[in-house]
Amino acid sequence: MVVLLSRLPATECIKFCHRVVDGLCGREPPRRSEHSTTWSPEEWLQLLDSLSAFYRRAVGSDSSEEEVLGGLADVGNSHAEAVLSVLRARREEIHHALLDRTNSISSATLQDFDWQLKLSLSSDKISSLHTPLLSLSLDVREDAALRSVTMEMNREELNTLISSLEAANKVVLQLK
Repeated sequence: MVVLLSRLPATECIKFCHRVVDGLCGREPPRRSEHSTTWSPEEWLQLLDSLSAFYRRAVGSDSSEEEVLGGLADVGNSHAEAVLSVLRARREEIHHALLDRTNSISSATLQDFDWQLKLSLSSDKISSLHTPLLSLSLDVREDAALRSVTMEMNREELNTLISSLEAANKVVLQLK
């Protein structure tokens, strides 16, 4: 969805990309009100998410300039150069922000877990409804406090959780 950048003039694109990186680094991100005539609310969110992910991926995987430009093939040359110039100027800053975020995430540690498998039964459909559910209890330590988190999920939700955890693990391993 980075192709949505082409709606901005190239000079505005550079300013916008710097503001996106500001948001990645914990400072004030661009405001929707400043660009309400350029993008719809859905396009705005998609653009911010895709551009932020693009910068995180480029820095996290230490992409070369050619790889970055390859990822921006759908965007015009002037806009691709704008994105690349912001990446060149702020690569270290983005890298430090990603490391800080990883360190803050890793400060919450899983202390213990417990799981149970249940079978849901419905009073009017006892014979036809057999939905296995997983009840997962996590003890998470954040700083000095121990917090218990309990989730109940079906097979699809469990698969989504596992996929998300595997993806997060890959990102953490790439940043090490």
